[in-house]
Amino acid sequence: MADRKVDYLLIGGGMAAAHCAAELRKRGGEGSVLLVGREPEPPYERPPLSKEYLRADAERADAYVNPPSWYEENGVELLSGKNVMSLDTEGRVVKIQGGEEVAFEKALIATGAMVNILRVEGAENEGIHYLRAFGNSDAIRADAEQADRVVLIGGSYIGTEVAASLTAKGTKCSIVAIEEVALSRTFGADAGRWFQDVLESKGIEFHGGEELEAFEGDGRIKSVVTKSGLSIECDAVVVGAGVRPDAMLAQRAGIEVDGAIVCDSKLQTSVAGIYAAGDCCSYDSVVHGRRIHVEHWDVAMQQGMHAARNMLGEDADYEVVPYFFSDLADWASLEYVGPARDWDEEVWRGDRESGEFSVWYLKDGRVVGALSVGRPEDLAEARRLLADGVDVAAAREAIADADSDLSQIGA
Repeated sequence: MADRKVDYLLIGGGMAAAHCAAELRKRGGEGSVLLVGREPEPPYERPPLSKEYLRADAERADAYVNPPSWYEENGVELLSGKNVMSLDTEGRVVKIQGGEEVAFEKALIATGAMVNILRVEGAENEGIHYLRAFGNSDAIRADAEQADRVVLIGGSYIGTEVAASLTAKGTKCSIVAIEEVALSRTFGADAGRWFQDVLESKGIEFHGGEELEAFEGDGRIKSVVTKSGLSIECDAVVVGAGVRPDAMLAQRAGIEVDGAIVCDSKLQTSVAGIYAAGDCCSYDSVVHGRRIHVEHWDVAMQQGMHAARNMLGEDADYEVVPYFFSDLADWASLEYVGPARDWDEEVWRGDRESGEFSVWYLKDGRVVGALSVGRPEDLAEARRLLADGVDVAAAREAIADADSDLSQIGA
C-alpha cells in the first residue's frame, strides 16, 4: 500500500515540470499536484547560468520559473532535493528518496539531461568544470575571477556563451573545438564564421579542428593538450561536450526508451497516462514528419504546458515549432527555429555587415530551419512556412530581398 495518493505527479524539478504545474492550475485542474525535483532549488531557468547569472548581473531568484511562494499559494506540493528512486507503471506508484511511496493517477516524467563527462588523462585535476546547475556556475565564476586564462572545450552554445560572459568580465578565454568553425554544426560554416568573427574581435581565441588529448596539471589544471600537439596554458577549464537524456527512471520502469523517452505526437509515453517533456523526451512530430528530440528551455516550457493540457483531457497533438535563442554577452543575440537536421540550400536575407540578417535553411524547396540576428519578424514568417510545409522554391528571390513582404509567401 502506498503512503498516499496524488492526482498529478510531476517528476523533475525543471522548466517542464514547473510549467506543467502552472498550466494545470491555469486550466482549472483541481486535483492534487506533487512536483518532485532532485535539486535543492525550486524550478529555475538554466540559460542564465552561462549568461547574466554567471556574470553576476542577476540573482538566483531572477531565474526561478515561479516565486517559491507560488507553489503553496496554488496548492502545488514542491518536494525539492529528492530523487524518485523507482516507478511502478502497473501499480502507478513511485518510491521517493527516503522511502515514501506515492500513488498517482497521471504523471509527467521531466528528468532532463545529464552532461557528458570527458574521460581523458588528467580529468581528475581541480579546476575542470561542467555547467548544469547554479553551483556549477558559482564555481566557474569563482575560478574565473582568479584566472589569467580559461579554456572552453566545445564550440557550440555552452562554449561560446561562457567564453563571451567571462571575457566580458575581463577573463581571457580560448575555445578548443572539434568543429572547424564555431556553432557550425547547427548553423553551417557561413553563419558560424560570422559568430566566430564576433568572438575573435573581442579577444577570444578559437582553435577549430582540434580534438582534446589530455588535461595536464599537478592536482590543479595547468594546460590543455590536443591530439595535434597544441598546448594552451590555463587556470581553469569549462567543458561543453553536450548532454544526454536522463531516461534511466523510465527505462527501469519498462517505458519505451530509444536514447530518450519515446513519446507519441501527444507527448504520451508507451504507458497510457504517463507523459514526458523536455530534454528527456523524443516525440513524433506532426510538423517535421518524424520523431525528433530537442534540448532547449523553451521547448521544455512548451512541452510541459502541452502535457498538462493533455493530462486534463485535451488529447491534442504537439504542433509547436521548436525555438532557440542564445546571447554572446551583449555583443550578439541569435534566435532560431527548426531544427534543421540537414539542408541543401541557404538563403541569406538582410545585411550581415550591420549584424541584422536571417539565414533560411531549405531542403527540397521547403523551410527546415531559420536563424535570425536582429530580424525577429523574419523568424515569425519562417516558423509559419516551416509549420505549413510551404514549397518556397519559387520565392527564393523574395526571401533574399530584405524589403520584400514575407507574409505574401504561401498566403
